[in-house]
Amino acid sequence: MSSKLINIRNLNPEELKAAIVAFGEPAFRAKQVYDWIWKKNVHDFHAMANIGKSLQEKLQEAFYFDGITVEDQQVSVDKTIKCAFGIEGQSQVIEGVLIPTPSRMTACISSQVGCSLSCAFCATGRLKMMRNLSAGEIVDQVVYLKNLATDKYNTNLSNIVYMGMGEPLLNYKNVVRSAEILTDENGLGMSPKRITVSTAGIAKMIKKLGDDQVKFNLALSLHAANDAKRSKIMDINDTNNLEALSEALTYFHEKTGSRVTFEYIIFKDFNDGLEDARELADFAKIVPCKINIIEYNPIDDGAYKQADRQKVDDFARFLEEKCNLIVNVRRSRGKDIDAACGQLANKNKMIDKRVLKTV
Repeated sequence: MSSKLINIRNLNPEELKAAIVAFGEPAFRAKQVYDWIWKKNVHDFHAMANIGKSLQEKLQEAFYFDGITVEDQQVSVDKTIKCAFGIEGQSQVIEGVLIPTPSRMTACISSQVGCSLSCAFCATGRLKMMRNLSAGEIVDQVVYLKNLATDKYNTNLSNIVYMGMGEPLLNYKNVVRSAEILTDENGLGMSPKRITVSTAGIAKMIKKLGDDQVKFNLALSLHAANDAKRSKIMDINDTNNLEALSEALTYFHEKTGSRVTFEYIIFKDFNDGLEDARELADFAKIVPCKINIIEYNPIDDGAYKQADRQKVDDFARFLEEKCNLIVNVRRSRGKDIDAACGQLANKNKMIDKRVLKTV
């Protein structure tokens, strides 16, 4: 591939239109090409049947397609499917997960190869940050998982969560662009309210989401509502503490009017007490919200353990009955194939252990 070629999937509609017009072609061709790229998910200019051979050749000479390959696929006893996707130019893989439940069919997708954060409970956090995924590589995961849902379960994809490998807000441009493509009527046509972007908490980027008035949902991986505990398990809290996050989330809600989701992985004898629940309730009241209490999924050599089910139930009941908060308890799916929350990259034979962080 020539280094002079440009990844066509990095162009927005106006940039694509400008390129088409510069070729001496009519502007309406840009809409046709855009449809082939995003609506029909074509990766070959010569397969674009209605644009003419001349334009096909011009595009071939100026642009290329990036993309992902499917390297491995595992199916859980609960029908969750984890996919290892190969990335061009990398020896590593990313992982995406199709999560079926009685009420929804969710694609959990990655935004980076590796991760620059080092959350103590997360397998992906042990990998070095390799690079950001392009918008096209993010969309490709959704397209593959969407087709998998149809082929395997005869069900349409209902939800998309950016909760796989990487920190989405540290790949801001490509994540937001991918969400635009996924919700575009000329793309996948998903409702933005069916898309959730999860962040470990980058305050200035949460504010930028507000400034950009994004339509998708925002989830904050909170996991503790006092700074001492949160910093112990999430280094990011040292530079983005609860006060900064509170200010950013308030700003986000004022700009978008959207309800925020707080994700709270509950660990045995660490953050599972009623005092922890009180702290969570106090913090959660800063904006209209719902709370997802998530069952912890052990990773190799992990220092934390799964909370007792009774304590989880008591914790949730306290938030609902005493604090009048909306609470969902998320039981893990795909644990037997390491596809559950926090487990991506754990035990995957395709992950090169040389890219593990040194501590």
